[in-house]
Amino acid sequence: MKNFALMGVAGFVAPRHIQAIKDTKNELLAAFDPNDSVGIIDSYFPKTHFFTEFERFDRHLENLRLEKNNPIDYVSICTPNYLHDAHVRFALRNNADAICEKPLVLNPWNAEKLMAIEAQSSNKINTILQLRLHPSIIALKEKIKNQSAKENHVIDLTYITSRGNWYYASWKGALEKSGGICSNIGIHFFDMLIWIFGDVVKSTVHLMEHDRASGVLQLQNANIRWFLSINSDTLPESAIKEGKRTFREITIDNEKFEFSEGFTDLHTESYKHIISGNGFGISETLKSIELAHDLRHTKPVALTNDFHPLAKLPVSKHPFF
Repeated sequence: MKNFALMGVAGFVAPRHIQAIKDTKNELLAAFDPNDSVGIIDSYFPKTHFFTEFERFDRHLENLRLEKNNPIDYVSICTPNYLHDAHVRFALRNNADAICEKPLVLNPWNAEKLMAIEAQSSNKINTILQLRLHPSIIALKEKIKNQSAKENHVIDLTYITSRGNWYYASWKGALEKSGGICSNIGIHFFDMLIWIFGDVVKSTVHLMEHDRASGVLQLQNANIRWFLSINSDTLPESAIKEGKRTFREITIDNEKFEFSEGFTDLHTESYKHIISGNGFGISETLKSIELAHDLRHTKPVALTNDFHPLAKLPVSKHPFF
């Protein structure tokens, strides 16, 4: 049994981590979040010590290590994106491995510095790249890998996950804190596509707004038109009729790639891999971090030649301006 601490336990993704800790038969000894809406802990680990002040959380972990001889083995990090870097360092200073949600960091140079710090430590930094563990995606990677001739596949990626106005009042709506659309909702898909179809050759950005982004990405073995959005106005009619607020679709060479099922237990599978020593390290996630960084700093160009059809939709006014 391993001992866990969790940072950001009131956050959206934290329940998946709590469930994974429980499913892998480990113990959550301590949790931290400035917000105290954390009653979900009672359903899993009612004896967990919870803190709303970082300093007291830090002291508790130190006491576990030095006075009670019951150190934390892993620190799970579900905090806002811009804090990941500092909280990963905190995990290593506590002689614990880090398990960090996506994106590990917002800038490539932060990842490189973490690699240097990790090299001086006896602990490991793990990042959650759960799509790499999805059975359908693993099968697709094997299919592409085993093709006798390298094809230049034509891919459309559309991911719309609707968010209300609350989004812009939170850290997620602040570019400097979340990294914007590409880092906040797109990075898993960018990682998956690079993992399967090879490194980035060329990238063009057609749209980079507060609520959507779009462009064309050329990888070694694929040309990809991509569209990301948090605005429900961009949902296709089929999703609206079914009352859905999320639409996820990938087509490869005009054929729909089905992977809508099988997402339920991917965090648990991630934890199993990490605990067995097979977690995804910094080098695994660096390419998608570089891409997301480059995309948000690229000046969009006019819609000419090839572009994602949804990039033509009228842009909405920012609700806070």
